Amino acid sequence: MKPITVTIQGRQFSPDISLIERLLGDNPGWGRTRLSVTLCELWNWRAPNGQLKDMACRNLLLRLEQAEQIRLPPRQRKSTNAYRNRSPLWVPHPSDPVEGLLKDLLPLRIACVGASCEQDRLFRYLVAQHHYLGCRNVAGENMKYLIYSRDGRILACILFGAAAWKSAPRDGFIGWSPSVRERNLHYVTNNSRFLILPWVKVASLASHILSRVVRRVSHDWVDKYAHPIYLLETFVDRSRYRGTCYRAANWVCTGQTTGRTRNDRYLRIRTSPKDLYVYPLVRQYRNRLCHEA
Repeated sequence: MKPITVTIQGRQFSPDISLIERLLGDNPGWGRTRLSVTLCELWNWRAPNGQLKDMACRNLLLRLEQAEQIRLPPRQRKSTNAYRNRSPLWVPHPSDPVEGLLKDLLPLRIACVGASCEQDRLFRYLVAQHHYLGCRNVAGENMKYLIYSRDGRILACILFGAAAWKSAPRDGFIGWSPSVRERNLHYVTNNSRFLILPWVKVASLASHILSRVVRRVSHDWVDKYAHPIYLLETFVDRSRYRGTCYRAANWVCTGQTTGRTRNDRYLRIRTSPKDLYVYPLVRQYRNRLCHEA
């Protein structure tokens, strides 16, 4: 059988098909989870915090099955993806108008949102209801924040997740080669959602939130995932926004996208061009992001 190369999370893999077939043949009672966990252990496929990259491995196995390279055992339970991506249920929250001067709201309280808690349900509900992109399940490393005024009024939601696999403006700005980008992409995170709630009308609030969050996001990442972040990125839809708050918070526009999506392998999907903004978190970010060790 001709070897196959699969791209998972921006990295190319040529997995040992014979190993997978041998594991399946020797262990007919195994399910897909047991198989993916064992492969992660054998390949030492781990995140920087030591956690097995089980979901990435399962994605790899599904891609191999779709390419007719292997035949996976039947699912032992229904996929939970549809459940995770359904519309979040309503969560009680105040929505009285918040207006006036920024100084009257300070100091802000920034809450790091954990998984499957009341704040997480509130975060998902607010983003689903009020952000034009909605709220879907977040795969991989991510960080969610809820922003409150000093008197406890909720003001905003902000989400950081997986960086774009490749982007010519960003990669040129950093000086990345494809191989180095694959190794170091986890040091970059994408601000994929930023929502000032619609009943909040306070000048300069958005840029102030950004300036506060960038001071802590790398430390929060170390606590959660055991590695720092050196660069932030975000894509601003030019048909909707001008990126004013990002510019005011000293983010740098590195260029524009071509109007393709990250999954457009065959050049068929067209979307609105977006401006790509980045924010370095350390002075020597290029040296650290281009380090090949």
